[in-house]
Amino acid sequence: MHVIGLAGPAGSGKSAVARELSRSPGAVWVELDRVAWSAYEPGTPVFSTLVERFGREIVGADGRIDRSTLADRAFATADAKRDLDKLVHPAVSALLTERIAAERRRGCRLLLVEGALLAVSSDVDHSLFDAILWLDAAPATRAERLRAAARPQHAMRTSVLVRPEGTVRIDTDAPLAEVVRRVRRAIDEQTRSSPRR
Repeated sequence: MHVIGLAGPAGSGKSAVARELSRSPGAVWVELDRVAWSAYEPGTPVFSTLVERFGREIVGADGRIDRSTLADRAFATADAKRDLDKLVHPAVSALLTERIAAERRRGCRLLLVEGALLAVSSDVDHSLFDAILWLDAAPATRAERLRAAARPQHAMRTSVLVRPEGTVRIDTDAPLAEVVRRVRRAIDEQTRSSPRR
């Protein structure tokens, strides 16, 4: 199985590309955001520490953490954002490691792990990946995509991300079919010399 990370700022096309690629036989798409949400389900240690750090007000009427309220508090200051990362990222990394092992047992051939911060979090074990692709487009393109998806507030959350060393940059300032072709080519190039794990 090859494990490919799709990282980059909001609006760069990560989800759209992953959705298209996951339609291929043997390919599976894992959204890191969903893994993170499961890390702080009620009853988990992360749930308790988030409530302790950010206040009981982050818990919604359904007893779950209200992600919008958490985001408002966590992105309010650099210290709050660091605290969020410190509390959530290690649990996400552990859950991701478990998911990779489970998909390997199921016979998955290509596992696409999509997440904006995948390449920049120090808690992610990069040795789990054959490659991490950094998807990026012009700020105006990303902003337009986020507006179209009714998510304009996400533009500021990842606007300062800088492509880390060791990632492969893919220009996504193009129609989706062309971007998917570029990503497929990059995956082929990155995995050609590495045996499936």
